[in-house]
Amino acid sequence: MLTIAGTARFISDLHLRAERPDLTARFAAFLADTAAAKIEALFILGDLFEYWIGDDDLADPFNAQVCKLLRDLADRGTRIYFIAGNRDFLIGGTFAAAAGMRLLSDVETVGAGGTATLLMHGDTVCTDDIPYQEFRRMVRSPDWQRTFLARPLAERRAEVENLRRRSAEAMQGKTAAIMDANNASIREALTAHGCTRLIHGHTHRPGHEVIQLASGNAERWVLSDWDTGRGDALEIDAAGIRRIDLSA
Repeated sequence: MLTIAGTARFISDLHLRAERPDLTARFAAFLADTAAAKIEALFILGDLFEYWIGDDDLADPFNAQVCKLLRDLADRGTRIYFIAGNRDFLIGGTFAAAAGMRLLSDVETVGAGGTATLLMHGDTVCTDDIPYQEFRRMVRSPDWQRTFLARPLAERRAEVENLRRRSAEAMQGKTAAIMDANNASIREALTAHGCTRLIHGHTHRPGHEVIQLASGNAERWVLSDWDTGRGDALEIDAAGIRRIDLSA
């Protein structure tokens, strides 16, 4: 288990892309503040990018810009950790090394503020959305990824655009409840990992709730996505946990 003795920050679902320079500027300002505050660790819980088609696209000017922002923060002393999301699960060791960040598993336990905290992107507990879970298993398989990454960049980019379009169409036919986290799956994850706090993103439904477990109470914190008028971070230290408004 990772242990953070000082202050840690957590963000998710920025969905950075070249056509939204406002989000990149907001991210740059957040990283500058994180460095100035001498934050010990920053955890990015997935969907940093709107999509990632492979580390061989790192030369793209926008991708290189985001990479440099992260490297500058790492060089100033903040440890950066990354859990893959459903949009950027193809981020690999090449990008991580260039950005100065460490890749974590899909589910990670961290000691932060004296509390055993479970971290994830959040899609793995959205178990009511069966078509999505089947799609996730397909694209996370080594064979699918090997085949996809062997294709030219232009083909991969076109395929991702097609997948995004199909995903948007599929979401229109799903209820909000199906796309949200499943309560039983949340409890199972907390119990299995012996944690009393869960932090995740993915659902774009920021919130906080107390969860009843057989062993006692736990809490669940959900991070916001970043968009016009939306955005946040969580900060944890010895004094507790608080939400930082990054909506403007």
